[in-house]
Amino acid sequence: MSPVPALNTLETDRLVLRPRRVDEAAIYRQLWTERDPRVPPHRRIDPEGRPTVEDVAAQVRAERAAPGPGILAVERKEAADVIGYCGVVFHGSGSPDEPELAYELLREAQGRGYATEAGRAVVTWVGEAGYPRLWATVWAWNVASRRVLEKLGFRETGSVEETGSVEPDDCHGNNLLTVREF
Repeated sequence: MSPVPALNTLETDRLVLRPRRVDEAAIYRQLWTERDPRVPPHRRIDPEGRPTVEDVAAQVRAERAAPGPGILAVERKEAADVIGYCGVVFHGSGSPDEPELAYELLREAQGRGYATEAGRAVVTWVGEAGYPRLWATVWAWNVASRRVLEKLGFRETGSVEETGSVEPDDCHGNNLLTVREF
């Protein structure tokens, strides 16, 4: 498949999805602090306080410089506040040529349908861009995200993403692979 242009701005009834900005790094770091303790340590704030706001800002700068689709800020139209992110990445579980859906919202914004609304906008964009499939991973214990993915037309494949550990991870659980075909 030929390179696809970057995701620029998507709008829904209540949301604007737009490129993330470096000056929002503190919001994205807050997501790290709010993660469930069952999320593996490499995806949470470490004992040295990393990632720092500057670490997150550097990641946003790098994302903005990369070509192709990416991660977008999720901003509520009415409040004009950023509540998380949603977009696509090209790594991990699926084929390197197939995007993976990624989203995360601040706790105070959860349970209001924003993840489904933002995800639906990105899923629509991916389908219109001509990709045959979209992947997502979700922790087996994350019932809310599993429901969001189901609403977006994903199906669980029965496969589990490798965690790098030889032993089953009783603490963190299984990371399930899901797929949405167009």
